[in-house]
Amino acid sequence: MKIANEWLDYELLLTKDGMKKEKWGEYTLVRPDPQIIWSNDLSFGKYDAIYHRSNKGGGHWEYKTKLKDNWQIKYKELTFNIKPMSFKHTGIFPEQAVNWDYMIDKIKNSKRNIKVLNLFAYTGGATVACLYAGASVCHVDSSKGMVNWAKENVNSSNLSDKNVRYIVDDVIKFVEREIRRGNKYDAIIMDPPSYGRGANKEVWDIETDLFKLVNLCTKILSDNPLFILINSYTAGLSPMVLDNILKIVFKDYTGKIDCGEIGLPIKENNLVLPCGIYGRWSDE
Repeated sequence: MKIANEWLDYELLLTKDGMKKEKWGEYTLVRPDPQIIWSNDLSFGKYDAIYHRSNKGGGHWEYKTKLKDNWQIKYKELTFNIKPMSFKHTGIFPEQAVNWDYMIDKIKNSKRNIKVLNLFAYTGGATVACLYAGASVCHVDSSKGMVNWAKENVNSSNLSDKNVRYIVDDVIKFVEREIRRGNKYDAIIMDPPSYGRGANKEVWDIETDLFKLVNLCTKILSDNPLFILINSYTAGLSPMVLDNILKIVFKDYTGKIDCGEIGLPIKENNLVLPCGIYGRWSDE
C-alpha cells in the first residue's frame, strides 16, 4: 500500500464506528467512511462540523462553528481550495498525494516536454501537480462546476500562466474525437466513477466502460509514452482488476505495471485507512 504521509495541512486524527475526524487546515471535520467498521473507546471531542447521512440517501452538514465558504490547504508547493459539499466531500481526496508525487517525479525526471490528458479530472488535483512539474495539461470533466473549481485550484497554486486546456465533455466521446483529430499525449490520468453521466447525459458504468476507455487511450498515446495512471474508488474493485486490464491492453508495450492500494495514516493508533486503488503503466 502507498500511504500519503507527507501532509502538513491535512491530518486523519481519529476513526471509529463508520466515521473519521480530520484536520483540514484551520478546521476539523467529522465525516462518514464505509471502510471504518471498527470501534474504540475514544471520543471525537471538539470539531467544527459533522456530516450526517440520511436513511433516504444523501445527508447534511451540522455546523458547530461558522465556517468560511471556502478555505485553502497546501500540499508541499500545491494549493487547494476546500469547500464542504452537500454529499460529504470537500473537493480534495488527500490520499491522492501519493499519485501527485508520482506524476511530479515522472514528469520532472523525463527531462522533456510532457503532454498530459487528465480524464474525470474533478477539481484538478492531478492537473495542478502536472502543471507544477512543467507539463502541459488537457483537463476533461463532464461537470462545469468541477472544471471551474479546478481553475480556482490552478490559480491558487500560481500556475494559471501554464499551458492548460479545460474541457467540459463526456470522457469517451472526447477521447474518440481526439483519435479522429490525431492528437497524442505522453501521459494519461483517469479517475473514473463507478457510475455517472456525461455532459449530455451519456451513461458511464465502470464495469462495462473502463476496459473500452483504456483501450481507446492507447490510440492517443505518443510514440514515447511516459505513463498511464488509473485510480478507482469503486467498492469491491480489486487492484488485480486494474493489473489485468493493463497487462491485456499494454501487452505489446515494454515498461512496468504497478497496482495496489492507497491510504492515509491514522494519528490515533498508527493504523492505515484504505482509501482506493491505483493501476499504473510506465515506461520504466
